[in-house]
Amino acid sequence: MKQILSVLPINENQKKQLQQAAKKVNANIVFSSYENVTEADVQNSGCVIGNANPDFFQNATKVKWLQTNSAGTDQYIAKGILPEGTILTNATGAYGTAVSEHMLATTLMIIKNLHLYRDNQNKSSWKKFGSVSSLKDATVLIIGAGDIGLHYAKLVKLLGSYTIGVRRRAFTKPAFLDELHLSDEIDNLLPRADIVASILPGTVDTEKFFTARRFSLMKKSAVFLNTGRGSAVDQDALYYALKNHVIAAASIDVTTPEPLPASSPLWSLPNLVLTPHISGGFHLNETMDNIVNIACQNIDNFFNNKTMINEVDFTTGYRK
Repeated sequence: MKQILSVLPINENQKKQLQQAAKKVNANIVFSSYENVTEADVQNSGCVIGNANPDFFQNATKVKWLQTNSAGTDQYIAKGILPEGTILTNATGAYGTAVSEHMLATTLMIIKNLHLYRDNQNKSSWKKFGSVSSLKDATVLIIGAGDIGLHYAKLVKLLGSYTIGVRRRAFTKPAFLDELHLSDEIDNLLPRADIVASILPGTVDTEKFFTARRFSLMKKSAVFLNTGRGSAVDQDALYYALKNHVIAAASIDVTTPEPLPASSPLWSLPNLVLTPHISGGFHLNETMDNIVNIACQNIDNFFNNKTMINEVDFTTGYRK
């Protein structure tokens, strides 16, 4: 019988969904976890659902399909990780609500000085920080206008922002984006933005994409957000930009490395909101529901030779 292995941290209802999807294609599904799955478990499976240890796949010649529980797949696309010919699909579409709401929350936190008031609360200091800004009429530049970026664009648009999206490839502009541009126009767009939001994946092309030069192109009053990959930011350049007020403030949920070492100077910056890669994760129940739905659809697609949802191009790291 065809063997599927799931390592997702799921509840009973989600487990039943996967069991039903497997039953429909006459496949057997085995459930494990990130902590308990072994290399032998992976090597004895034809399909794996969830981000099992990449090292376990290198000799897993039986594996024909991996469905990640993440939108990013950089740890699996390197040559020699997955067996030749393995289909790789990701969880794009699962995280839009969770990550975009985190981005909105930290945006408002910064422009209303709430992070500074929280710091003062811990010091029992009754002090006012003066003027704040608003998302109404603010120009928000979203670099990586995929599922998460478009969710964020919708939210800030509802609050009156002027929204500019940036993508690698052209597509039909949705109504909640005021402008849509390609990646080669970014340097011309950065000086216009009050908020610069990065949701870039971790690829060769995005490595240290945000350099000292790019931070210098931004307004001194600009707020920078990063919920994509830490590797997209030159962290020394970000530290310099925040320490020397090249930009006003930043919120980052991703760093290089992770966890961020206690010795990093980023921890000491009062104009930085730093969270430990929690904007996505599975903290919002809807996220895992979405991942399981994608996996169930792809079980049917894989075993019936249909087009897979979110199939990844190994060359670019993006969906095909």
